[in-house]
Amino acid sequence: MERFMQAALEEARHGLDEGGIPIGAVLVHRGVIIGRGRNRRVQLGSAVLHGEMDALENAGRHPAEVYRESTLYTTLSPCPMCSGAILLYGIPRVVVGENCTFLGEEALLRERGVDVQVLQDPECIALMEAFIAASPELWHEDIGE
Repeated sequence: MERFMQAALEEARHGLDEGGIPIGAVLVHRGVIIGRGRNRRVQLGSAVLHGEMDALENAGRHPAEVYRESTLYTTLSPCPMCSGAILLYGIPRVVVGENCTFLGEEALLRERGVDVQVLQDPECIALMEAFIAASPELWHEDIGE
């Protein structure tokens, strides 16, 4: 599990280096990363490319059973949009790096049967705290505030 969260953190750091929001995600099927992503709203002028959405997009099209056997690792608690995609594709397990800086729709995911594990990873927390302090306007834009 640690290597997959580290891969999500790598994506988050790449996003920050590109001038974006440091949130990363990986989709893992049977121990193999099939999709990597990072928040690319700024870089691509996108309204929807949060880290989880980018990881799903980069995973490409798969049969439903692949999603139902996968785990999504994300550095930050999933927002309503990303949680909807998790539910839509039936992803049964989500590992969250942290939810101190933002608490997404974890309760909804759990209510719908998704196994949500929150790590409270110090690296994930520090990355988001530093970003939010440095770019509050961009952060609030990203989460719709």
